[in-house]
Amino acid sequence: MKSDKKKNKGRLSDNKYIKDIVQNREVYILFIPVLVYYIVFKYLPMTGAMIAFKDYIPSQGILGSPWVGFKHFERFFTSPRAMLVIRNTFKIGIANMIFGFPMPIIIAVLFNEIRNKYFKKMVQSVSYLPHFISLVVVCGMIRQFTSEDGFISYIVAMLGGERQTLLNVPEYFLPIHVISGIWKEMGWSSIVYIAAISGINAELYEAARVDGASRIRQIWSVTLPGILPTIIVMLILRVGSIISVGYEKIILLYNPVIYNTSDVISTYVYRTGLQQFEYSFSTAVGLFNSAINFVFLFATNMLSRKFSDTSLW
Repeated sequence: MKSDKKKNKGRLSDNKYIKDIVQNREVYILFIPVLVYYIVFKYLPMTGAMIAFKDYIPSQGILGSPWVGFKHFERFFTSPRAMLVIRNTFKIGIANMIFGFPMPIIIAVLFNEIRNKYFKKMVQSVSYLPHFISLVVVCGMIRQFTSEDGFISYIVAMLGGERQTLLNVPEYFLPIHVISGIWKEMGWSSIVYIAAISGINAELYEAARVDGASRIRQIWSVTLPGILPTIIVMLILRVGSIISVGYEKIILLYNPVIYNTSDVISTYVYRTGLQQFEYSFSTAVGLFNSAINFVFLFATNMLSRKFSDTSLW
């Protein structure tokens, strides 16, 4: 009897899913290109990660290359630059999260407090513009502004520092990287929080004003709790990519003088994989990077699910 009931429940659930597909077939048809994209460009390339465990020889292909196990992982962890690039990656990733993550939230809250709609639209548009500037152009601007004759170097000299090319000073690379990243992306990243704020019930603000709450108190008691689920989801995603420091910007900015503070895992993979043609070794290093990100993502999601009602799964 129990087995029959289980079979009936299974048939009912199957019928429910089939009925949903039939009723919403237009939506599922629209989803097909997205599904194909992720399969072709995201999941199928993951099979190439097996070359991290092989001595990849292009003429023999992935399947024909000999297995070597964890040889390339051992080589990376015993190399003199391993701890250096790991440390630099964590420093830049953590700094970007600590200083970069709150800024879009702050900007979104400030935009919400602007009452003049024309001024609000103008400020929002201006804050979005840096996102659309090419990274090559941005890095060129940074090089120009931080050169010995640049206005940022001039400001540093006015504050008592030495007038010099700031990108030649190892200690300055981290703040330059973080501040320029915040300037470029904080306006664009604030869009998701602006959308979340617009979904807050206006009656909550009205009730807070009736109770005598000030503007600051309304932000603290209504706005921030209203967008807290969005903040948590974005935080989980941010922590899950904490050591995914892109190589493009760093390669456009760094030079041999500051290698010891600017060299990260992604630039190390770029040099060994594309410049030195050590495909298996660079894949092993990249796979290690992805594994660490996955661990952070899983742990953060688990903690969020334990201490709040919001999580990715």
